[in-house]
Amino acid sequence: MHRAMRGLIQEVLADVRDNGLPGAHHFFITFDTTHPDARLADWLKERYPSEMTVVMQHWFDNLEVTDDGFSVTLNFGDSPETLYVPYDSIQTFVDPSVEFGLRFETQEDDDAEENDPSSETEDSTEENNKPDADVVSLDSFRK
Repeated sequence: MHRAMRGLIQEVLADVRDNGLPGAHHFFITFDTTHPDARLADWLKERYPSEMTVVMQHWFDNLEVTDDGFSVTLNFGDSPETLYVPYDSIQTFVDPSVEFGLRFETQEDDDAEENDPSSETEDSTEENNKPDADVVSLDSFRK
């Protein structure tokens, strides 16, 4: 299932690369900065030693989409930096404009839940009380 959801992210980003962001669409992408294939400037890695959330909205450049991840140049306080984000380092992918989001559990989280059904935290209990997510057609990302 994770592979299919990451494939969806790849398809959405490829469409953005080819056609730009339509309308009010924008993305919040949280990824694991410790992933061995993640690439970011040393100063960003020092500032975000475990995870980082980037926003693709008003200005981004050089978006390249591959089968394994994507690279993009983003502006960090008037300092453009190129990042490479492997799909399997992505923890969340959210488009608030259409209330669409994906969240990936880590293998360690999955193992803990399988081995200890009482391992739920208050946070995950709160999530269970939220309404079901909307299914969003990829057509909504196309012009």
